[in-house]
Parts: sequence; structure tokens; C-alpha cells
Amino acid sequence: MRVHVLLFDAGTDSEGIHSLEIAGRTVVLLFENPEDAERYAGLLEAQDFPAPTVEKLNREDVELFCQNAGYEARLIKTGFVPSTDEERLFMAPPESNRDTSQWKDIAPQSLDQLSTIDPPIESESNPELDALRQHLEDLL
Repeated sequence: MRVHVLLFDAGTDSEGIHSLEIAGRTVVLLFENPEDAERYAGLLEAQDFPAPTVEKLNREDVELFCQNAGYEARLIKTGFVPSTDEERLFMAPPESNRDTSQWKDIAPQSLDQLSTIDPPIESESNPELDALRQHLEDLL
């Protein structure tokens, strides 16, 4: 099965995969539907993240990479509806994120040149982003 993941600097030596830090776990989202992945990438860009690209990869390869790195791979199926606060993070990025201003300097852990990163911290409120987030929450 092929899944869609969000990569930063795809195809370069500093390529990284988007991940979330949830309750001490690093979670990599594997989107079944490419449109869901594109929407999530757009939400990241709205938070001033570097522009991620959506890449279609073999699910087993990504899960093996996650297992070897100690991460949790989470499949987001088409039509996924969150039922918990944690699952809502699979539909929209969190408001605050870990600082990774030096992520490009981290030695890669590779599976076909994949390495993990977390996005930069957004510490100030953005009214446009807050309005978009509220609109998405209202849809849920």
C-alpha cells in the first residue's frame, strides 16, 4: 500500500519527514488520501513552516523507518474523523511546536534518505491562522 507523507527539503541531503510530539511519543502521519496530506501541508505553511512536499511512499518502508527510529507511524484513513483531542492533531497541526532551527544540522537517520524533524516554534498568535483553525474546528 502506498501512503502520503510530508517531507521538508525533499530530495536533498537535509530531507526530513514531518512528525508530531504527542505525550512523549514522536508520531509520523501517513495519509491514505493525497488531498488530506495536501490540506495538512497547507495548514503547516499557514503557520510559517517551510513548505513541505507531499510524497507517495511505500507504507511498509515508512513503518520500518519509524520502528527503527523509535517513532510511531499513524495511518490517517480517507474520511478520518477525530474522536479525541489527540486525534484532532492529525487533522490540524498544534498551535505550538518544538524548536528545530538547527534541524538541517542533525545527522540523518536514513531509510532512503528520510530523517525526522519537528517544525519550528510559533510562539505568537496569528489572527488569520486562528480564524482558519476555528473554521476547521467548526467543520468537525
